[in-house]
Amino acid sequence: MTDPDDPSYFLFQKGFSRARERIIQKLAVEILESKDPCETFRSWREEFGITQQELAREMGISSSQLSDYENGRRKNPSLSFIKRLVSALISLDEKRGSPTIKKYSLDIVDEAILDMGEYPLRIPPDRFIELIQGQLVWEENVKRVMRPIVGYTVVDSIKAILNYSAMDYLKLYGRSTERALIFTGVMYGRSPMVAIRSHPIKPAMVVYHKPGKVDPLAIKLSQLEGIPLVVTHMDLKDLVETLRNVY
Repeated sequence: MTDPDDPSYFLFQKGFSRARERIIQKLAVEILESKDPCETFRSWREEFGITQQELAREMGISSSQLSDYENGRRKNPSLSFIKRLVSALISLDEKRGSPTIKKYSLDIVDEAILDMGEYPLRIPPDRFIELIQGQLVWEENVKRVMRPIVGYTVVDSIKAILNYSAMDYLKLYGRSTERALIFTGVMYGRSPMVAIRSHPIKPAMVVYHKPGKVDPLAIKLSQLEGIPLVVTHMDLKDLVETLRNVY
């Protein structure tokens, strides 16, 4: 994912940046709040797969100095020392292709999926819309493109748009693309449809949960892609309960 002309490149970059910020914050907080900060940052060094010598060199200190901290011979590392340590760990990880940052980015992706399910039988689209108390945003010729639903995925739209790469979107489809993607936290609905437009795999239906107002561009994109666009104002808990108990 290195082509800036790829429509999903921007989403990938934002997701990677978010993962990087998350692990930096996690590192700093755990070390600062630990009863034994020296033991904590030693554990993190090992988590990153970095030797004392490598880390000391990146920080610009001696290996013996770092060893003194990790073994508790030097107590209470300063805030500036912790900042340098965290920065060095991240820098070394990035020089290796960011394996640890990428591993933690998977946690963010998983957080975006609020619920997911598969159905044993195909549900007529009209019936599915009725069950979720939905309303079609556009109806002209929509019957020609409506497909039965065999599964659903409830997605936190903000987390998905900020953190997903193009490949991460595959996780939304479970066992089948013949499903409804239900986006929560939607204000205007433009970003989810732009993301769907840029990805080769398409859902059978897109549902916006309690949107502020559906953007005309989102409507236009759903029409171009031949994907029914539905709005529901059900309580989220009731919506998920309904989706889980269709059969």
